[in-house]
Amino acid sequence: MTASPDPSLDAAGGECRSSASEAPVPRHVAIIMDGNGRWAKGHGMPRSEGHRRGVDVVRRIVRRAVSRGVAYLTLFSFSAENWRRPPDEIAYLMGLLKLFIRRDLADLHSSNIRVRVIGGRDDLSADIGGLLMEAETLTRANTGLTLIIAFNYGARQEILRATQAIAAAVARGELAESAIDEATFARHLDTRDFPDPDLVIRTSGEQRLSNFLLWQSAYAELVFVPVLWPDFDEAAFDDALSQYQSRERRFGDVAARNR
Repeated sequence: MTASPDPSLDAAGGECRSSASEAPVPRHVAIIMDGNGRWAKGHGMPRSEGHRRGVDVVRRIVRRAVSRGVAYLTLFSFSAENWRRPPDEIAYLMGLLKLFIRRDLADLHSSNIRVRVIGGRDDLSADIGGLLMEAETLTRANTGLTLIIAFNYGARQEILRATQAIAAAVARGELAESAIDEATFARHLDTRDFPDPDLVIRTSGEQRLSNFLLWQSAYAELVFVPVLWPDFDEAAFDDALSQYQSRERRFGDVAARNR
């Protein structure tokens, strides 16, 4: 990987502008990486092979996001609901996570990529929790792409945690009920340090958010890609960015051309 460029921010919407084009590049791209199991089944392989191929795609898309000037990339790697999967599949996924961090962390760090993790951590095993903390600590001062790993993450669970934290602050007398607004709530979310996603991509042809960044995606552009995640490549990523660039974002306002 190479270091991320220093993208300039658009004065109106905070989007990044590529030096190669005046078309706005989304500042924050979030991806629901779906279809590993179906890809494996379609190729007559075990589900584990689909997950392994999926990790290879992660490496390629991170590099592509850097080259396109994306500032934040969030990857939905393991949902809070994924614990319902068979134990052997969960064990394999945990092994892949450990392998990814051990093999790729030095490369991410040398490429000036900052790693952050969102999701519940209280019930994680000590080795997994330690690796996630190591990745964040090592890359904390990096100034390039922020790679956000949504692990053991669910948007409803995140919203519940935020609500509980706010309620506790009110009970302690640290926060007045009348002071609770959208900004207050957002400061208690896992994503409080990041801008909301501009673009959410989901692979595999499914057209739903599946408990992913529900609060944050209120005004995100959604792109549903028919290809399965192991087949998702740089061209597919570029096409999703092109779809985003062709849209007019109004945030509830009327279109300028209709004024």
